[in-house]
Amino acid sequence: MGELRPLADGLTAEGREFATALREIFTGLGVSVRRYAARRYRDAGTISRYLSGTRVPPWEFVFDLLTDLAEVRGSAVTPGTVELLRDLHRAAVQTGSSAGHAVEVLQHQLADADREARTSSVQEDALGEALLDRRHRIADLEVRLSQLEAAWAAERARAERLEQAFPDLPGLMRERDTLQREVCRLTDELEEVRRRGMLAEDRCQLLERQLAAVEGQHVGGPPATGGPYVPAQGPPGGDGVTAYAPVVGPPPKILLVDDQVDNLLAIQAVLATLGQETVTATSGREALKALLDHDDFAVILLDVQMPEMDGYETAAQIKRRRRNRDIPILFLTAMGADPEHSSRGYAAGGADYLSKPIDPWVLRAKVAIFTEICLERRHYARHLADGPGPPAPCPGHPEPSPTRP
Repeated sequence: MGELRPLADGLTAEGREFATALREIFTGLGVSVRRYAARRYRDAGTISRYLSGTRVPPWEFVFDLLTDLAEVRGSAVTPGTVELLRDLHRAAVQTGSSAGHAVEVLQHQLADADREARTSSVQEDALGEALLDRRHRIADLEVRLSQLEAAWAAERARAERLEQAFPDLPGLMRERDTLQREVCRLTDELEEVRRRGMLAEDRCQLLERQLAAVEGQHVGGPPATGGPYVPAQGPPGGDGVTAYAPVVGPPPKILLVDDQVDNLLAIQAVLATLGQETVTATSGREALKALLDHDDFAVILLDVQMPEMDGYETAAQIKRRRRNRDIPILFLTAMGADPEHSSRGYAAGGADYLSKPIDPWVLRAKVAIFTEICLERRHYARHLADGPGPPAPCPGHPEPSPTRP
């Protein structure tokens, strides 16, 4: 594992070109694969597969290589070199993507969401204990104050002597007021932590379904083409749902929003196998108009970096509309997977977040699951209504569903 493996057979031209560039960078470090793996706390076998072209590495690995090369040479890598490698990486991902790579991307996202959920749980316990302690102290102070007030009411004639006997009364009252303000602050902070924890748990469940969708294409899951499907038995989230049945009625649409027409065409090509109608918009204003002109969207794929009205502003406008506020928004961005950007996306009302270059398997899995959730709501709303008629609408339709599963 110390030496470089030869380039793998059957690589695409883009994958071979990217793997060759990656090997040149690694050779410049002057270390073995095993030693570099120990330095970066990574698996040597995984790094070897990256360098042989068997698997396309995440951009973070490429960026680490560039950083280490700059340290060895004593000079920073030029922006042109970084941009060239980013283009090669994007091309390799788009032409050489596999289900294994998609599973790896989704597993990283699941790990991040699970870590946030566990952190929120620990914070919730700590804040809950602090809040309980403050309330106990307030109760003790209230008892002491009540005793003093009762003494004053019973013996007003001895008020001056009582004040002398209890000189710390003003201090106790100030301490009580301070603790009450702290209780209010801790209560608000606890609610915020609980809210973040619930959102993280929801993302965990969503990512687990997306992982199952990618892996299911190889083990007999629901069909990937030929129209939308829903579970044939059991309520949403029930046990033993393995059969799928085609949905009666028109499938929900997908709204694509990006100011670059080439990006829209590429996304449409990736989603073509899902058999759903796509509606495109090249700006935030066009997206808002499309939501007025069309109904029954399963998901909105929204680019972040757009002129005039960026993705975050567009999402805020969508969430203000009652008829559209429940449509899930999937942010697409070239700004990287920085937690600051993803947190801002979730704060703006986004249900999910993807960094460019986008893995086609991951994108199809996410859109398929959002569509499946939409169709499940439609299917079970109609089932609970217990009568014939048009299918119940997905989130975003002007008429609300009778129940929300």
